[in-house]
Parts: sequence; C-alpha cells; structure tokens
Amino acid sequence: MTTPRGFRDRSDDGLLTLVGEIPELVRNLVIAEVDAAKAWLRKTSKDAGIGAGWIVAALFFLFWSIAALLAFAIIGLSSWWPAWVSALVVFVVMVLTAGVLALLGVLRFRKVARAQNPVQSIVQDVKEVRDEL
Repeated sequence: MTTPRGFRDRSDDGLLTLVGEIPELVRNLVIAEVDAAKAWLRKTSKDAGIGAGWIVAALFFLFWSIAALLAFAIIGLSSWWPAWVSALVVFVVMVLTAGVLALLGVLRFRKVARAQNPVQSIVQDVKEVRDEL
C-alpha cells in the first residue's frame, strides 16, 4: 500500500527487513548529497564567474575614467597656462605620486622580509633545545 505522497507504507515490514535496507538508504542519501553539492557548486561558480566579469568591466571603465580625469585636469590648467605646461605639470604630479606609492610599497615589502617566519622560529627553538642537551 502507498501513502498519499507516493511512499510505500513500511509499518508491516519486519526489523530485519528494515535493517537490511539501511545500506541502500545510506547509499541513496550519499548520492543525493553529492548531487546536491555538485549542483550548488555549478550554480555558485557560474554566479562567481558572472560577478567577476562585471567587476572586470567596471575596472575597465574605471581605468579609462582616470585618463579622462587627467585630460580634464590638463584642460582646466590650460586656462591659466599654455597646454604644454599644463600637460607637463600633470605628468610630473603623476610621476611623483607613482614614485611615492612605489617607495611605500618597497618599504612595506622590506618590513615583511624582516618579519620572522613562524617556521624559522620553530627551527630556531629546536636548535636551542638541541644545544642545551
């Protein structure tokens, strides 16, 4: 006999019959969980890929908007100075900014290089323990 939801009524089955079907039920459960994980991963990776595409598109437009902003600065400065002086001033400011940012990056990398690696700390501790023995 089946229930209204289409499942078989198991109230008349014996204990050994029910226990004997446990491996099949576990196998079906594991397969269903793996299939659900695959479906979730497929959907999540698709959404992540589309999101990454939108981010790349936004960065593309941001890259070109920086050039437009620099052109705006040159045109604005050219109302007081000749165009070539305005372009030169914007260029020098950008080079100085890049230099300062590069210097800050190099200083940060030097700080990282000076920091003691946890593995090196463990090796040093082992050496000190061996020297004391």
